[in-house]
Amino acid sequence: MEASTPSAEVMARVRAALTGVELTDEDAARERFSRDESGCEGVAPQLVVFARSEDDVCRVLRVANAERVPVTPVGARTGKSGGSVPAAGGIALSLEKLTRVVEIVPDELRVVVEPGVLLADVYAAAEAHGLWYPPDPNSWPTCTVGGTIAENAGGPVALKYGVTRDYVLGLRWVLPTGEPLTVGRRTSKGVAGYDLVSLFVGSEGTLGVCTQATLRLVPKPRGVATGLVGFVDTAAACRAVSAVLGAGLLPRCLELLDDVALAAIAGQGLPLPSGAGAVLIVETDGHSTESAFEQLLRVEAVVRGAGALDVVAAQDESQRERIWAVRRSVSPALRRLSPQKISEDVVVPRSRIPEAVARFKALGAAVGLTVATYGHVGDGNLHTNVLFAPHQRALVDTLLGQLMAVTVELGGTITGEHGVGLAKKQYLSLEQAPLLVTLQRQLQGLFDPAGVMNPGKIFPAE
Repeated sequence: MEASTPSAEVMARVRAALTGVELTDEDAARERFSRDESGCEGVAPQLVVFARSEDDVCRVLRVANAERVPVTPVGARTGKSGGSVPAAGGIALSLEKLTRVVEIVPDELRVVVEPGVLLADVYAAAEAHGLWYPPDPNSWPTCTVGGTIAENAGGPVALKYGVTRDYVLGLRWVLPTGEPLTVGRRTSKGVAGYDLVSLFVGSEGTLGVCTQATLRLVPKPRGVATGLVGFVDTAAACRAVSAVLGAGLLPRCLELLDDVALAAIAGQGLPLPSGAGAVLIVETDGHSTESAFEQLLRVEAVVRGAGALDVVAAQDESQRERIWAVRRSVSPALRRLSPQKISEDVVVPRSRIPEAVARFKALGAAVGLTVATYGHVGDGNLHTNVLFAPHQRALVDTLLGQLMAVTVELGGTITGEHGVGLAKKQYLSLEQAPLLVTLQRQLQGLFDPAGVMNPGKIFPAE
């Protein structure tokens, strides 16, 4: 839904109505809450509100609904699609101070947390009981639970364990009108009524605000084995992925680093196989270290048959962590190769990955831009990065449209885990028919008749 920036008079009434709620209109705070890691440009919020309770969230949304003031929910601002960038000013509603781990119930395999809890703290709380919360976006040291719920975040282990939506049992949710409700359940199974939890997870802040989440945990695997597999080029690495899965093997991670990504991380101590033009990070797990390594050996046999140059296995936990530390550094490392970059998160069927990567690189080369591809190749989720200089921005915009068109042509989707937000809403119609977009707009209007909840996101302008 579209929205206009409220007048100073309206915002003065809003501020007066929120007496007792922590807020600020200082320029430094407004500027800080006008951006995330996407590089998208929006309209700075006129007011930043720091919720300390669900009651604060309800008050803000009731006032905003009455005054028709846009509200943008904000977490740690680590998003890549502009989801927490205000599109029409108004209120930036920060949830970063809702940081309680409310309870953890080990024998029920669940934990209840507030949305401002860092994902790293969820991991720590679960691990203290020998449990694990699998969704693991690479920003887990800094991203919040609320943000991962808003975007339905994934990560490297999604191949075997799924994404955020698969682990959210229930939610405390405040509707755009300011009314709180509980959706979902506390049990491991339940099919009563419509699955509103699945609707709210991934709704990118357009259908309301999470104030508490009940998350499913699993027993932590006791053994993990990690290996680096070198290939002559990216196409060979992608073909090997299909070979592994076609052999009936299911590693928890199959991560790709192409030639440009390898160049970016050169010198960081990763034990790369000699002559590798692309690398797969393969990780297996099981009930013991021995069983995890046994699975890794099975994967090794398949990839060697598929043309792998060499396989280097981590020998201990410190080597494993080194591999993943370097993997997490790929995105910032690419910024050292180019003044600017844009990171996409398209998904294509695994059988089309070699074609997709080749076409992406060719499209970039045709306009003089470098394209790097890395990411969760096991489930087809490619982080395609366009490297560019500031004066090439117009070329980048043209290239992005071409990349999205190729993705959809190959049977893929424009976003696998970052969300649509501001960054990709102009491409949604490539993937979704007009009737489907209209139906979703109608659904949004049912929840948010005043059009105040994170307006300007997901859907192209009418």
